[in-house]
Amino acid sequence: MEPATPFTWASGWKSPIYCDNRRTLSFPEIRSAIRDGLVALIRRHYPQVEVIAGVATGAIAQGALVADALNLPFVYVRSSAKDHGLGNRIEGYLDPEKKTVVLEDLISTGSSSLSALEAIRGVGNPVLGMAAIFTYGFASAEKDFRHADCPLHTLVDYAEVLELALKSGYIRADQIELLEKWRESPDRWGK
Repeated sequence: MEPATPFTWASGWKSPIYCDNRRTLSFPEIRSAIRDGLVALIRRHYPQVEVIAGVATGAIAQGALVADALNLPFVYVRSSAKDHGLGNRIEGYLDPEKKTVVLEDLISTGSSSLSALEAIRGVGNPVLGMAAIFTYGFASAEKDFRHADCPLHTLVDYAEVLELALKSGYIRADQIELLEKWRESPDRWGK
C-alpha cells in the first residue's frame, strides 16, 4: 500500500487500499476456504435459498462454486443488458419466484450490488439477502442496504482486513490513522 499513489475506483473515488478478491481464485486453498465460508454463511442466514445469483463480474466464479456446493441453480447479473444477442441482463435460467440470494465479491458503495438485487426483484424473484466476501462498511452503503430491505452478511470487513494487513506487515502502524480517516469520507479523500 502506498497512499501517495492511490487507486481509482469505478465510482471515481480515490483509495489508498485495494481489495482484489479475483486473485483469490488463483489459489485453490484460498478459493475453497472462501467458497466454504460463503456456503456456511448462506446456510446460516438464508436457509430457504433456492437460487444463487452472482453479480458480474467479480462474483461469477465464486457464485458458481457456491451454487455447486449447495447443489442450487446459478445465474449471474450483468451491470446492464447486453446490446447484442438476446439482450439479457440476467444470464442463465432464473426460475420465476424462486427465493434468491445475491452473491457479491466486494461491497464498496453498494450501487452495483443493489442494482443486481433490483434486477432480480424486477423479474419477480424474492431476494432473501446478499452474501459477500468483503465490505468496506461505508455508512452510506449500509443505509442503502437497509433502505432496499436487503440483509447483508460478509465473511470479513474493513477493520478485520486492516488488522491482518498490520499483523502481516503489508501496512505499517503509522498508516492505520490514514486508512481509518479515508474510510470516514472516501468520496472526499485525495481531492
